[in-house]
Amino acid sequence: QVQLVESGGGLVQAGGSLRLSCAASGSIFSIDAMGWYRQAPGKQRELVATISSAGSTNYVDSVKGRFTISRDNAKNTVYLQMNSLKPEDTAVYYCNARVRRTTTPLLMYEYWGQGTQVTVSS
Repeated sequence: QVQLVESGGGLVQAGGSLRLSCAASGSIFSIDAMGWYRQAPGKQRELVATISSAGSTNYVDSVKGRFTISRDNAKNTVYLQMNSLKPEDTAVYYCNARVRRTTTPLLMYEYWGQGTQVTVSS
């Protein structure tokens, strides 16, 4: 199996920064795209940013210029650097990865982390 473990959430004042990390472990053959999603209370989960195995990135418009997604393929880890945080960024942030397992390298599976709370106070 494969596990995604997130860390780095917390409480920060508006204008502050946080860095989220998500490490994948288990029977990993390779990881394709990795990404971050978030879900605020009463709202649907939304895509925040994604990064391909080659490093191509994509961001939702509301975070462009403030958030940066990156990954360390050797460590199977994805990061989200969040700067200039706003109260509307408050949400549970979830890590996502599309993984090929060692036992079935031709098949791709999608995994989610448990979520980490980010709270931005005004």
